[in-house]
Parts: sequence; structure tokens; C-alpha cells
Amino acid sequence: MRRKTFVEQVSGLSERYRRSSLGLRTHQHRACLRKRADEETGSLPEAPPLMELPMHELPRTQIIERIRHRHADVQRLVAAGWTISAIARRLNLDRKTVRRFRDTDLDQLLASAHERRPAGVLEPFKPYLNTRFTESLGQVSGSRLFLEIRERGHRGSRQVVRKHLAALRAGNAEPVRAHIPSPRKITGWIMRPRETLTDEQQERLLEVRLACPNITRARDLARAFTDLVRNRRGTFLLERIRQAEQDAPKPMRGFAGFLRQDLDAVTAGLTLHWSSGVVEGHVNRVKTLKRAMYGRASFTLLRTRILTQP
Repeated sequence: MRRKTFVEQVSGLSERYRRSSLGLRTHQHRACLRKRADEETGSLPEAPPLMELPMHELPRTQIIERIRHRHADVQRLVAAGWTISAIARRLNLDRKTVRRFRDTDLDQLLASAHERRPAGVLEPFKPYLNTRFTESLGQVSGSRLFLEIRERGHRGSRQVVRKHLAALRAGNAEPVRAHIPSPRKITGWIMRPRETLTDEQQERLLEVRLACPNITRARDLARAFTDLVRNRRGTFLLERIRQAEQDAPKPMRGFAGFLRQDLDAVTAGLTLHWSSGVVEGHVNRVKTLKRAMYGRASFTLLRTRILTQP
């Protein structure tokens, strides 16, 4: 098995860094973000409700039921002494998925899956609908509410309002909660240069950092590592690895350990101006020609095309 070149060692580091270290998984950091969002929402003055809404229950959708059954299967096999690899083969799942269902509570998995659903056209008007529902003691009609929110800019159908009103009466409507940015958005705010962010994005990133210290630490280390890659300061790589191993979040400590496996090659790739990039480009060109001609041409024609093309 051939040894990887400097380019292969360094190429994709930023992508892997983004995925493993800054791909902030929802079930890891959503709790602290949700707590701060709920505190800010709860600090706003609100009129006391005249009617107590029924207790909220998650709708029994296909995704919710699949998570319930999958969590039960994983926990049953773990209790029986099965390894993660054996459970993954038995349930036809990735080992990361099995580990997540083993280490995460069911309520947290259900809440995470429920919050990842895309927001509908009715989402901005739900606070008004819920307030009107409680003020009228549940006696307001869906048609009247539809006319009221249409004057406020709603462009959806009347049926959507009636469906939400029925869910309020049955207790299946989710409570209106403050918006939490997705992990993809947070990662984009961290990885992009500071000068390219708008004032609103910088403010949202500051709120996220204040809500979750792990994200703050991940942001500082990510920008330090980006500076190493862009300015070829590979001599500081070992120092950055030690900092990550001391107090960085767990995914970033794993990435630091990955860099230690071939420290000399990665350091050279982050320092020297020479690389095997030209050779790798020719290899990619040869592979492209080979795949385009596979099953339709001979080796002689392939050799001719490789030698004649610039």
C-alpha cells in the first residue's frame, strides 16, 4: 500500500475539519442553544393565558415511530451484550448511528428529529393563532383566524389554519419556540471570513457563542487552523494540536489525533510550496479518460489518447 503524498495528506483537511469538528451535531449542542432561546423568549412580557392548552404530544409520524423502534432494538441488543459492529450488521445501520442511539436518550432523539422538520408557511403566525385561541377559550373558528392572519401577510391555504386549530384542540400542536440556527448555518458562520458576514450573522454567531461554550472554543480553534492552512504556518501545527487535545470538544480532539498519525507529512504539506499536485492532476486526467472509454475501446486507443492530449 503506497504512502500518501503531501497533497493527499493536506487536501481535504478543511473539509474533514468542518465535518468532524464543526459539523456540530444537533443532539450535542441543541440543548444549550434551546435553553438560551427559551430564556430569551420567556423574558418577554406576555399576557397571562385565559385557557390552559392541552399537554403537547409528538405526532405519531413515520419518522417518530421509526426512531422509537430503532432505539428499542439498539438498547435491547446492547443489554444482551452485543458489540456496536454486530448491532450495525444486524440492523443494517452505520456504527455511528448505532452509537448515537446507544448513548442518547429517546426523548432527546425524538425532539431532535421533530425540530429538524422544515418550517411551513404558517410558522410565523402560530404565536398569534395560539394567543387568539386561548383568549377565545377555544371558541374561535378557523375561517375567522384565516381571515385575520391573511391581513397580516399569510399566503397559505385555509386548510392549514384549520389543521393547526384542530391540533390545538387535540393537544397535538407543538408549542411555539424560538428559532435555533441549524448546525450547517453555524458551521458556515464559523468557517467564513469575518468580513464576509453581515451584521445580523455576526450577532447571531455571538448569541450562539454565548449560549454554548463548546461552540466558542470550536470557533477559536477552527480559525486558528484555517490561518495555518492559508498562510502555510505548519511550524505551529504541533502547538495547535496540543491546544485541541487539552480543552477542545471531543470531535476536535479526535481530529487532532488524526493529524498526529502522520505529523511530518502534514506539517510539510502546510509549510512547503512544493507538492505533487501536478502529478495528481495527471492521474485524475488518466482516470477520467479510462472511465469514459470503459467497455467501448481498446488499450491501444486509451494509450493514444493519453499521449496525444495536452
